[in-house]
Amino acid sequence: MLLLFFLLSFPFLLSSAPTPTPSPKPNPNPNNDPFLSGVANFSYNIDCGGTANFTSSLGRAWLSDRFFSAGNPGMVAEPHRFSQPQERTLRFFPPVSSGKKNCYSVPVPSGRYYIRTFTVYDNYDAKLRSPSFDVSVEGTLVFTWRSPWPEAAARSGAYSDLISPVLDAVAHVCFYSMATDPPVVASLEIAPVHPLAYDAASTGPDLILVNYGRLTAGGNLFGPGFTADPDAFSRVWQPDAGFRSPTVKIKALSAGGHQIFGSNQPPNYFPTLLYETAVTTVDPADALQYLLPVDTRLSYMIWFHFAEIDAGVNSAGRRVFDVVVGGNNVTRIDIFKEVGGFTAFKWHYIMENLTNTPLSVELVPVIGKPIICGLENYAMVPLDMATVPSQVVAMRALKESLRIPTRMGWNGDPCAPTIWDAWEGVTCHRSQDGQGLVVTQLDLASQGLKGYISDQISLLTNLVSLNLSSNSLGGTLPPGLGQESLVRLDLSSNQFSGSIPGSLGSSTLQIALLNNNELDGQVPERLYSIGVHGGVIEFFQSLR
Repeated sequence: MLLLFFLLSFPFLLSSAPTPTPSPKPNPNPNNDPFLSGVANFSYNIDCGGTANFTSSLGRAWLSDRFFSAGNPGMVAEPHRFSQPQERTLRFFPPVSSGKKNCYSVPVPSGRYYIRTFTVYDNYDAKLRSPSFDVSVEGTLVFTWRSPWPEAAARSGAYSDLISPVLDAVAHVCFYSMATDPPVVASLEIAPVHPLAYDAASTGPDLILVNYGRLTAGGNLFGPGFTADPDAFSRVWQPDAGFRSPTVKIKALSAGGHQIFGSNQPPNYFPTLLYETAVTTVDPADALQYLLPVDTRLSYMIWFHFAEIDAGVNSAGRRVFDVVVGGNNVTRIDIFKEVGGFTAFKWHYIMENLTNTPLSVELVPVIGKPIICGLENYAMVPLDMATVPSQVVAMRALKESLRIPTRMGWNGDPCAPTIWDAWEGVTCHRSQDGQGLVVTQLDLASQGLKGYISDQISLLTNLVSLNLSSNSLGGTLPPGLGQESLVRLDLSSNQFSGSIPGSLGSSTLQIALLNNNELDGQVPERLYSIGVHGGVIEFFQSLR
């Protein structure tokens, strides 16, 4: 059984997966491929809420919980129903103490990664109400959970996965609370993907591929974490039976021990096991039809996997069929003509501007019966606009220097995803060149802050308003406060000391409130000029 959640997710229920059983593990890298050799160095399997490292019955190494911003560990209500340890523990993020936005920020080299989450409720908090929250990857909204979840997902959990670029050497997987609901996650897996996989050279690097269906035809569920069968990217392949037209009788085929050529090759490394099974129709007049759940607002990349594993088809022209996607005849396939027998053949198609759901995929016979080994369907989600990198540096420096409390949720990208609110107290806008987001306002008055202002604030070159009043901030005022963009500055009622930097007082500054501090020395002339030009300045009880 599979389940689709609204908006960019294709999780499958844990109840559909068999209990993992150990078996002889094939060598995943018999040819010493350099990409495969380096995969293990940058792969993470994180047991969210778990307290100890362990190795699963399949030899998969799991790490205790780490790389999280805040939150609390938890345990499902009925752990005996979950066969794997990482599915029993979880981390939840109460917004009152952890803030609205929390993240796992995992250090990895910049590149492309397969990211899989396991999400479960199982009444861990004894409230009998599954939570509502959103999930983003690299500042882009990818999954949405809304209460109440379907009963099967709430009790047994569901897996969701995608392929995403990581541009800044940290993979950010973030959770955003709806109202007062605490987001929850039970496990997080990250594995490298070849930079050119899934036609990245043509589609570009700024794209997330969200899994809406990764199906093996005629085979059983397989992949790392569920069986001992290898997949270079840690992909899991699900049986296709739930998505074929129930009115068409099919016949399952097997390679029968014949060697499959052309599989497990760069850049996609599609596993050999995928091509060892297939389905075809019983009636030569029937088409194979799949109905794939989709969101009509998106474009989709559909990958077709074929191999002629019927020894009776031994020449070109013996099996020919058309591929019809969304009612459009998009290509004609003759597998033997393309690659011969017992050889993997891959082909993909991009479906744009969908207007109907579900998406129909048909293999219509021309000569003989159609055949297929597997099918993948990915939503093509453009990366959301991100905060300008230099301003991310500035905001993270301010988070440390101002000692921003955990409850404010200053995690991940300060401004993205744009569908969410920015960090608490932060206002963002699109940059003038339209290439990123910039911070225009910081309003952190009366937040109990006790640190100082980092000089990295100079990197906030679009800052219009800064209000840090009524805190317990100290130290000297940094020269970086002299941004030409600054219009309003309120540092009143703190414990700042030393002199006022000469850089303070741009031509645009209209309000400067520095009263009730411990400042000394001369007031810069350019700051005095604010009053001359009709602005507001206030130094009462500020200078000694």
